[in-house]
Amino acid sequence: MLESRMEQNTIFSEKNKKNLKRKTAYLVCSSLVFFSSALGNLFTKPAQAAVGTHVVISEVYGGGGNSGTSYKNDYIELYNPTDTSVGLSGWSVQYASSTGTFSSITNLTGSIGAHQYYLIKEASGGGGTVDLPTTDVTGTINLSASSGKVALAKVTTAVSGSTNANVVDFVGFGSANDSETTPVGTLSATTSVERKDNNGGTAQGQGNGWDTNNNANDFVITSSLVPQNLSSTAEPSTETQTGTDNDHIGLGNPSDATNNISNSNNYFMVKPQYDLSYNNSKHEPNWVSWHVGSSDLGSTARQDDFRADTTLPSGWYQGTASEFSGSGFDRGHMCPSADRTSTVANNSATFLMSNMIPQAPNNNEITWANLEEYSRSLVSAGNELYVISGGYGSGGTGSNGYKTTVGNGVVVPAKTWKVIVVLPNGNNDISRVTTSTRVIAVVLPNDQTTSSHAWSYYRVSVDSIESMTGYDFLSSVPANVQNAIEASIDNGPTN
Repeated sequence: MLESRMEQNTIFSEKNKKNLKRKTAYLVCSSLVFFSSALGNLFTKPAQAAVGTHVVISEVYGGGGNSGTSYKNDYIELYNPTDTSVGLSGWSVQYASSTGTFSSITNLTGSIGAHQYYLIKEASGGGGTVDLPTTDVTGTINLSASSGKVALAKVTTAVSGSTNANVVDFVGFGSANDSETTPVGTLSATTSVERKDNNGGTAQGQGNGWDTNNNANDFVITSSLVPQNLSSTAEPSTETQTGTDNDHIGLGNPSDATNNISNSNNYFMVKPQYDLSYNNSKHEPNWVSWHVGSSDLGSTARQDDFRADTTLPSGWYQGTASEFSGSGFDRGHMCPSADRTSTVANNSATFLMSNMIPQAPNNNEITWANLEEYSRSLVSAGNELYVISGGYGSGGTGSNGYKTTVGNGVVVPAKTWKVIVVLPNGNNDISRVTTSTRVIAVVLPNDQTTSSHAWSYYRVSVDSIESMTGYDFLSSVPANVQNAIEASIDNGPTN
């Protein structure tokens, strides 16, 4: 605990730096607001800072019928984030290769209601086993499974590109030479590019209308393919419109991870069960973040199906199930198996190697496991949790001694850390985080001595983990609340 207490000596100066940085940012933002107002309409597409004000392309999938995929057809999905129905007669969706011109066109019909989806079925690669849901329009466009450009246009004649006056929305992905600001990363036969929800997060039921006119910031690459059509429930409904409730990174993206493939050491990945920042040079996650509530806990058995994450971008190394074999280190879950026991699919997802770091057995199986078990007891007692964890540094000591890497260069962290925000069950979660909210933060040495102390011995402040990692946790929480709860060390009950 000595190290943890000593780290607190630097917190005051670090916190002052953070506050100064925020104040400076506020001043800069105020100046920018004035400056951008003065510029008026010099820019064709001014950046928005919230949900879009027009029909948008909400998802693009080009792997239909390809080897390894389930769906038989490519598809393009639209979403209407506005409060009024929009007629689509005379509109089209258009496709071009990453460097090509627009010549593949599907004409649209009918209309899309307020907060509704519209599904466009396109060509098939000839394989697959699953039919798309009932589609609203059928076309013959053969989309690339990796790179390309898709335009939503209010005409049925070919457009020239993203700046064409008839383009309503535009998405470039992979190596596309045209996009809104920056293209999204490269796709695969099993992944699609999906627009963020109406709050800029990834919560289900919150629509897919986030639009800042920057494809790289507005979309995520996901292996969770759920094509929606006019018959799907309008989103968000009054029952589910609860901000970023239950979003795995609803309290913030601590490293500003993005799903741009060029950001390979801070690559944002979204799964239904958790979100993560993946580090391709370390072959492991920087952090994994998840929400856990009572509905996540059930009776599903532990699947133990450790396996490579095939949704990593093409060409990246995929850690194997035997990656740590004989190393003296456990395949240490970040999002625990026991936090996802509602279904077989949810439990199985925790065994992807992108959710693992090498953990010393006495760290993983004893002290870390006891904290995980205590966390679930808080859920059973009527709370919901926002949790984020990861490793830091290089070099740990397992049952076979000290190592800096295992397997094919997977980095052994020197420490493991975790932050847990505890909230009573309810809605409007961010607004319910106050200066008295319980936040448990720990830093454990990644060695065999860890088990000589209970997990409570390793409690630290969130500020100290920020100072160590350079991350900014709880960034969605108001600054005054964030400052208070990040500076304190939890002293609550431990069982």
